[in-house]
Amino acid sequence: MTTKPPPMKAPSSRPDGVVTLEQVAEQAGVSPSTVSRILNGTAAVSQAKKDAVQAAIRDLGFRPNPVARGLAGGRTLSVGVVTQIISSPFYGEALLGIERELERAGYVPMFVSGNWHEDDERKAIETLLSRRVDGVIVLAGRLSDAELTKVADSLPMVVVGRQLEGPQLFSFSFDNRLGGRLATQHLIEQGHRRIAFIAGDLIHEDAVERQNGYFDALAAAGIAVDPNLIVQSDFTEAGGMLAVSRLLERDGRFTALFASNDQMAIGACLGLHRRNLRVPDDVSLVGFDDLIMARYAMPPLTTVRQSVYEIGVGAATAMLELLRGGKPKVQLPEPALVARESTRRMTR
Repeated sequence: MTTKPPPMKAPSSRPDGVVTLEQVAEQAGVSPSTVSRILNGTAAVSQAKKDAVQAAIRDLGFRPNPVARGLAGGRTLSVGVVTQIISSPFYGEALLGIERELERAGYVPMFVSGNWHEDDERKAIETLLSRRVDGVIVLAGRLSDAELTKVADSLPMVVVGRQLEGPQLFSFSFDNRLGGRLATQHLIEQGHRRIAFIAGDLIHEDAVERQNGYFDALAAAGIAVDPNLIVQSDFTEAGGMLAVSRLLERDGRFTALFASNDQMAIGACLGLHRRNLRVPDDVSLVGFDDLIMARYAMPPLTTVRQSVYEIGVGAATAMLELLRGGKPKVQLPEPALVARESTRRMTR
């Protein structure tokens, strides 16, 4: 007489219908702790067990609870990101890179704006700390180096656009000086010697370095710096348009213009148009950043490429390495001149 095997015990279910980790463990034939370790990537088990757990997760429709997983390991699996103007196309590309890289590792970014204002940045960091984020990424900003270093005493921090050091602190920046030199050198190679320059807000290191690159290229070509050809603005389209008006109201004439970012360059193009000056027929124009808008400007904008998206990816990668207790290494591509239709060789 043969006996029938006992029926398989159906996994217990919660009244609310949510599939539990215990149900996954029961169906996969492993312990709940093994499921937890497999989910966290720390389990030293056979591939067969991993496959069984993944199959049970798929069959049952189990959704891991990231908050519970994080709290179990003393973390929230969230990273705070202090940007400046969240609607800016520049920061938008960087935030996309950060978001995608963090999500790939199971972390959730929390974005807050500093608005280029110390009090707003300080409040943003305090808000993130109150949410118990595991680390903070700061994109540029106006808080002092000392204040940022102090915050890094309590949790890992990555700062973009500065050069800071600390046990839990990593910083990196783009070679803005080389980029500024390439932009100006391109105009010189096109035969221009009266080259105007719209600087960004010189409280920022990247603005200072781009201006230094402009000076470097002029000096290498034996061209004297003319203060009448230099104005300071604020990295916005409106700022670029107003800067052109200020330049044209002065006595100095120019045949080329280098704006410290694409947004100001596009604003400058409109300002020139309103003064009946054509780009590039009357004035050759170069920007900086190679944002998406540069490719679709009229005319398409010659600019210096820095991969803003890769800067975001680099910041997120560095943060994940800090959270693992490692030492980050970020290697950004060097700046490169992208020649489009807003510049042309000067005719004699």
